[in-house]
Amino acid sequence: MDLAFLSFSATDWLHPTAWLQLFGTFATIGVIAIIFAETGLLFGCVLPGDSLLFTAGILTAVSSVNGQAFQPLSLPWLLVGGPIAAILGAQFGYWLGARYGRRLFDRPDSRIFRREWVDKAEYYFDRFGPARAVVLARFVPFVRTFLNPLAGMLGMRPRRFLLWNVIGAVLWTDTLFLLGHFLGAEVPGVERYILPGVAAILVLSAIPIVREIRRGRGETGNGTNKNASEESRPSLSGDSYR
Repeated sequence: MDLAFLSFSATDWLHPTAWLQLFGTFATIGVIAIIFAETGLLFGCVLPGDSLLFTAGILTAVSSVNGQAFQPLSLPWLLVGGPIAAILGAQFGYWLGARYGRRLFDRPDSRIFRREWVDKAEYYFDRFGPARAVVLARFVPFVRTFLNPLAGMLGMRPRRFLLWNVIGAVLWTDTLFLLGHFLGAEVPGVERYILPGVAAILVLSAIPIVREIRRGRGETGNGTNKNASEESRPSLSGDSYR
Protein backbone atom coordinates (compact mmCIF):
# COMPACT_ATOMS: atom_id res chain seq x y z
CA MET A 1 0.00 0.00 0.00
CA ASP A 2 1.25 3.48 -0.88
CA LEU A 3 2.62 5.30 2.17
CA ALA A 4 1.30 8.57 0.74
CA PHE A 5 -2.20 7.14 1.06
CA LEU A 6 -1.62 6.28 4.71
CA SER A 7 -0.44 9.82 5.42
CA PHE A 8 -3.75 11.34 4.32
CA SER A 9 -5.24 13.53 7.04
CA ALA A 10 -8.98 13.99 7.55
CA THR A 11 -8.99 17.23 5.57
CA ASP A 12 -6.88 15.80 2.73
CA TRP A 13 -9.77 13.55 1.74
CA LEU A 14 -11.70 16.64 0.70
CA HIS A 15 -8.84 18.49 -1.00
CA PRO A 16 -8.60 17.82 -4.76
CA THR A 17 -4.88 18.59 -5.02
CA ALA A 18 -4.10 15.92 -2.42
CA TRP A 19 -5.84 13.29 -4.54
CA LEU A 20 -4.17 14.45 -7.73
CA GLN A 21 -0.77 14.38 -6.05
CA LEU A 22 -1.49 10.87 -4.78
CA PHE A 23 -2.47 9.58 -8.22
CA GLY A 24 0.72 10.96 -9.78
CA THR A 25 1.15 9.79 -13.38
CA PHE A 26 -2.29 8.14 -13.22
CA ALA A 27 -4.07 11.37 -12.25
CA THR A 28 -6.36 11.40 -15.29
CA ILE A 29 -7.48 7.82 -14.59
CA GLY A 30 -7.83 8.65 -10.90
CA VAL A 31 -10.16 11.57 -11.61
CA ILE A 32 -12.34 9.38 -13.82
CA ALA A 33 -12.44 6.69 -11.13
CA ILE A 34 -13.51 9.18 -8.44
CA ILE A 35 -16.28 10.47 -10.71
CA PHE A 36 -17.64 6.94 -10.98
CA ALA A 37 -17.35 6.34 -7.24
CA GLU A 38 -18.98 9.62 -6.25
CA THR A 39 -21.98 9.10 -8.51
CA GLY A 40 -22.38 5.33 -8.16
CA LEU A 41 -21.25 4.22 -4.69
CA LEU A 42 -22.82 5.47 -1.48
CA PHE A 43 -19.46 5.97 0.23
CA GLY A 44 -18.48 8.16 -2.72
CA CYS A 45 -20.50 11.03 -1.27
CA VAL A 46 -17.47 11.99 0.87
CA LEU A 47 -15.14 12.30 -2.14
CA PRO A 48 -14.41 15.66 -3.80
CA GLY A 49 -16.66 16.37 -6.77
CA ASP A 50 -16.96 19.85 -8.30
CA SER A 51 -13.66 20.95 -6.79
CA LEU A 52 -11.84 17.94 -8.27
CA LEU A 53 -13.26 18.46 -11.75
CA PHE A 54 -12.48 22.17 -11.71
CA THR A 55 -8.95 21.61 -10.43
CA ALA A 56 -8.35 18.81 -12.93
CA GLY A 57 -9.39 21.18 -15.72
CA ILE A 58 -6.89 23.76 -14.51
CA LEU A 59 -4.13 21.14 -14.43
CA THR A 60 -4.65 20.37 -18.09
CA ALA A 61 -3.20 23.85 -18.72
CA VAL A 62 -0.72 24.36 -15.83
CA SER A 63 1.72 22.00 -14.15
CA SER A 64 2.02 23.42 -10.64
CA VAL A 65 -0.16 24.72 -7.82
CA ASN A 66 1.39 27.05 -5.25
CA GLY A 67 4.85 25.81 -6.18
CA GLN A 68 3.90 22.12 -6.04
CA ALA A 69 4.48 20.20 -9.27
CA PHE A 70 1.72 18.01 -10.73
CA GLN A 71 1.57 15.53 -13.56
CA PRO A 72 -0.20 17.20 -16.52
CA LEU A 73 -3.71 15.87 -17.13
CA SER A 74 -5.16 15.03 -20.54
CA LEU A 75 -8.08 17.28 -21.46
CA PRO A 76 -9.38 15.02 -24.28
CA TRP A 77 -9.37 11.98 -22.00
CA LEU A 78 -11.18 13.93 -19.28
CA LEU A 79 -13.80 15.28 -21.71
CA VAL A 80 -14.56 11.75 -22.92
CA GLY A 81 -13.86 9.63 -19.86
CA GLY A 82 -15.48 11.98 -17.33
CA PRO A 83 -19.00 11.87 -18.76
CA ILE A 84 -18.75 8.12 -19.37
CA ALA A 85 -17.74 7.52 -15.75
CA ALA A 86 -20.52 9.80 -14.51
CA ILE A 87 -23.10 8.00 -16.67
CA LEU A 88 -21.96 4.53 -15.65
CA GLY A 89 -21.75 5.51 -11.98
CA ALA A 90 -25.28 6.91 -11.96
CA GLN A 91 -26.60 3.88 -13.81
CA PHE A 92 -24.98 1.61 -11.22
CA GLY A 93 -26.53 3.67 -8.42
CA TYR A 94 -29.90 3.46 -10.16
CA TRP A 95 -29.54 -0.34 -10.42
CA LEU A 96 -28.67 -0.56 -6.72
CA GLY A 97 -31.79 1.37 -5.82
CA ALA A 98 -34.01 -0.72 -8.07
CA ARG A 99 -32.46 -3.96 -6.82
CA TYR A 100 -32.06 -3.37 -3.09
CA GLY A 101 -34.52 -0.54 -2.39
CA ARG A 102 -35.00 0.51 1.20
CA ARG A 103 -32.10 -1.57 2.47
CA LEU A 104 -29.78 1.06 1.01
CA PHE A 105 -31.35 3.83 3.06
CA ASP A 106 -32.56 2.20 6.28
CA ARG A 107 -29.32 2.45 8.19
CA PRO A 108 -28.06 4.52 11.14
CA ASP A 109 -25.97 7.63 10.66
CA SER A 110 -22.23 7.07 10.37
CA ARG A 111 -19.15 8.88 9.11
CA ILE A 112 -20.07 8.21 5.49
CA PHE A 113 -23.85 8.17 5.74
CA ARG A 114 -26.34 10.77 6.91
CA ARG A 115 -30.08 10.34 6.69
CA GLU A 116 -30.43 14.04 5.89
CA TRP A 117 -28.59 13.50 2.59
CA VAL A 118 -31.21 10.98 1.53
CA ASP A 119 -33.96 13.37 2.61
CA LYS A 120 -32.43 16.13 0.44
CA ALA A 121 -32.27 13.80 -2.55
CA GLU A 122 -35.90 12.82 -2.03
CA TYR A 123 -36.87 16.49 -1.76
CA TYR A 124 -35.25 17.34 -5.11
CA PHE A 125 -36.89 14.32 -6.72
CA ASP A 126 -40.25 15.52 -5.46
CA ARG A 127 -39.83 19.26 -5.95
CA PHE A 128 -38.31 19.34 -9.44
CA GLY A 129 -39.72 16.15 -10.89
CA PRO A 130 -37.60 13.15 -11.91
CA ALA A 131 -36.10 14.54 -15.13
CA ARG A 132 -34.99 17.91 -13.76
CA ALA A 133 -33.88 16.36 -10.50
CA VAL A 134 -31.53 13.92 -12.23
CA VAL A 135 -29.83 16.81 -14.06
CA LEU A 136 -29.78 19.34 -11.21
CA ALA A 137 -28.55 16.79 -8.70
CA ARG A 138 -25.25 16.60 -10.60
CA PHE A 139 -24.38 20.04 -9.27
CA VAL A 140 -25.32 19.39 -5.63
CA PRO A 141 -22.82 17.58 -3.36
CA PHE A 142 -24.21 14.47 -1.62
CA VAL A 143 -27.49 14.74 -3.53
CA ARG A 144 -25.82 13.58 -6.76
CA THR A 145 -24.80 10.39 -4.96
CA PHE A 146 -28.11 9.49 -3.35
CA LEU A 147 -30.58 10.63 -5.98
CA ASN A 148 -29.59 7.89 -8.45
CA PRO A 149 -30.45 4.91 -6.22
CA LEU A 150 -33.50 6.85 -5.05
CA ALA A 151 -34.69 7.15 -8.66
CA GLY A 152 -34.26 3.41 -9.08
CA MET A 153 -36.09 2.67 -5.86
CA LEU A 154 -39.01 4.95 -6.73
CA GLY A 155 -39.43 3.32 -10.12
CA MET A 156 -38.35 6.05 -12.56
CA ARG A 157 -38.51 4.50 -16.03
CA PRO A 158 -35.07 3.20 -17.08
CA ARG A 159 -35.02 4.85 -20.51
CA ARG A 160 -36.06 8.19 -19.09
CA PHE A 161 -33.43 7.98 -16.37
CA LEU A 162 -30.75 7.09 -18.93
CA LEU A 163 -31.65 10.06 -21.14
CA TRP A 164 -31.46 12.65 -18.37
CA ASN A 165 -28.51 10.89 -16.79
CA VAL A 166 -26.51 11.35 -20.01
CA ILE A 167 -27.52 15.01 -20.32
CA GLY A 168 -26.67 15.77 -16.70
CA ALA A 169 -23.37 13.87 -16.83
CA VAL A 170 -22.10 15.74 -19.89
CA LEU A 171 -23.18 19.14 -18.57
CA TRP A 172 -21.65 18.58 -15.15
CA THR A 173 -18.28 17.08 -16.05
CA ASP A 174 -17.38 18.84 -19.27
CA THR A 175 -18.56 22.26 -18.10
CA LEU A 176 -16.25 22.14 -15.07
CA PHE A 177 -13.37 20.61 -17.02
CA LEU A 178 -13.57 23.26 -19.75
CA LEU A 179 -14.03 26.10 -17.27
CA GLY A 180 -10.93 25.01 -15.36
CA HIS A 181 -8.93 24.55 -18.56
CA PHE A 182 -9.93 27.95 -19.93
CA LEU A 183 -9.01 29.74 -16.71
CA GLY A 184 -5.76 27.79 -16.44
CA ALA A 185 -4.77 28.76 -19.97
CA GLU A 186 -5.90 32.37 -19.93
CA VAL A 187 -5.44 33.68 -16.38
CA PRO A 188 -1.85 34.07 -15.12
CA GLY A 189 -1.34 32.56 -11.67
CA VAL A 190 -4.84 31.06 -11.66
CA GLU A 191 -3.64 28.14 -9.53
CA ARG A 192 -3.56 30.50 -6.55
CA TYR A 193 -7.30 31.00 -6.87
CA ILE A 194 -8.42 27.36 -7.05
CA LEU A 195 -10.23 27.31 -3.72
CA PRO A 196 -12.01 30.68 -4.21
CA GLY A 197 -12.95 29.51 -7.70
CA VAL A 198 -14.42 26.29 -6.38
CA ALA A 199 -16.39 28.21 -3.77
CA ALA A 200 -17.79 30.52 -6.46
CA ILE A 201 -18.85 27.53 -8.58
CA LEU A 202 -20.65 25.94 -5.66
CA VAL A 203 -22.49 29.18 -4.86
CA LEU A 204 -23.53 29.79 -8.47
CA SER A 205 -24.75 26.23 -8.96
CA ALA A 206 -26.76 26.39 -5.75
CA ILE A 207 -28.59 29.65 -6.52
CA PRO A 208 -31.38 28.17 -8.73
CA ILE A 209 -31.94 25.31 -6.32
CA VAL A 210 -32.06 27.54 -3.25
CA ARG A 211 -34.54 29.76 -5.07
CA GLU A 212 -36.79 26.80 -5.81
CA ILE A 213 -36.54 25.54 -2.24
CA ARG A 214 -37.55 28.92 -0.82
CA ARG A 215 -40.40 29.15 -3.30
CA GLY A 216 -41.56 25.66 -2.33
CA ARG A 217 -41.46 26.48 1.38
CA GLY A 218 -43.41 29.65 0.73
CA GLU A 219 -46.11 27.72 -1.08
CA THR A 220 -46.26 25.16 1.72
CA GLY A 221 -46.49 27.88 4.34
CA ASN A 222 -49.35 29.52 2.47
CA GLY A 223 -51.11 26.18 2.05
CA THR A 224 -51.16 26.36 -1.76
CA ASN A 225 -51.07 23.04 -3.58
CA LYS A 226 -50.14 21.35 -0.33
CA ASN A 227 -52.67 18.55 -0.58
CA ALA A 228 -51.93 17.94 -4.25
CA SER A 229 -48.19 17.68 -3.70
CA GLU A 230 -48.62 15.34 -0.75
CA GLU A 231 -50.86 13.06 -2.78
CA SER A 232 -48.65 12.91 -5.86
CA ARG A 233 -45.13 12.97 -4.50
CA PRO A 234 -42.99 9.84 -4.37
CA SER A 235 -41.54 8.87 -1.01
CA LEU A 236 -39.44 6.30 0.73
CA SER A 237 -42.53 4.94 2.42
CA GLY A 238 -43.14 2.63 -0.50
CA ASP A 239 -44.84 4.78 -3.16
CA SER A 240 -43.26 4.57 -6.59
CA TYR A 241 -43.05 6.94 -9.52
CA ARG A 242 -44.29 5.65 -12.84
